[in-house]
Amino acid sequence: MTEPGGAPEPTGGADRVAGVPGPRPEASLPDHGSTASLPDEGLTAGGAGSGPLTVVVTDTYPEPRGGVAALSFRYRIAAAVAVAVVAVTVFVHIGMVFLHVAPSNTLTKEHGKAIDDWIYPEFEQNWKLFAPNPLQQNIAVQVRAEVKMADGGVRTTGWYDLSAEDGRAIDANPVPSHTQQNELRRAWDFFVATHDASNRATGTRGSLAETYMRRIVVLRLGRDDAAGKGGTITQVQVRSSTTNVPPPPWSTERVTNQPMYRMLPWWPVTAADTAGGAE
Repeated sequence: MTEPGGAPEPTGGADRVAGVPGPRPEASLPDHGSTASLPDEGLTAGGAGSGPLTVVVTDTYPEPRGGVAALSFRYRIAAAVAVAVVAVTVFVHIGMVFLHVAPSNTLTKEHGKAIDDWIYPEFEQNWKLFAPNPLQQNIAVQVRAEVKMADGGVRTTGWYDLSAEDGRAIDANPVPSHTQQNELRRAWDFFVATHDASNRATGTRGSLAETYMRRIVVLRLGRDDAAGKGGTITQVQVRSSTTNVPPPPWSTERVTNQPMYRMLPWWPVTAADTAGGAE
């Protein structure tokens, strides 16, 4: 049926009463934060249909923040302070290492002691790896002793490879001690630098280098119980065993694998050289 001057009356019986809109068609709502248009059947302002109805759905559950932003203000301040301390420490360390390896200058002359206190012993630097002729040899320091036994007899021990002992202590140790890594090596370098090829001191520090080396080997022999029960070490003799590092398989270089020895004279052991008498 058609009302005079109006549009055809929709069917639906009780679902539609004059002047009252019927059920709105179902529509799926979009995702959070988006908009959707639904057909309007007279619910616009003024009661007359004038276009689609826009529905805005807002998201009331924002995504959680992560990282430092998720921390409270107090903890963010603590994190910033920690980062600043680490950055300053790294900056100071790099500067100290640079001054340590740099040629002598005004800063190193003025603050040399502070630089050495920072660097030694853990952060010591040297240029042997980058020298024109890098080290291509393994040098082992070995020692033997003359022991006076309890019955008055005298015997000579075999050679103790002190470098090998240090190597075994370092292997598979994630934090080896500075003593295990450097004490013996530095003592030998000190001796070689202050003595000529005939093992004669070349300067005033030669006697100090000899005493330092002698005390180290005597202490090591004591740890190894070289004297035995009732025995006393009366003399020690040190030697170095130098072996060439084999070249890589692809190299045509040929080197000997026979060790070369540098034999030092026998040194008498005094009371000051032992653990109880060291000054």
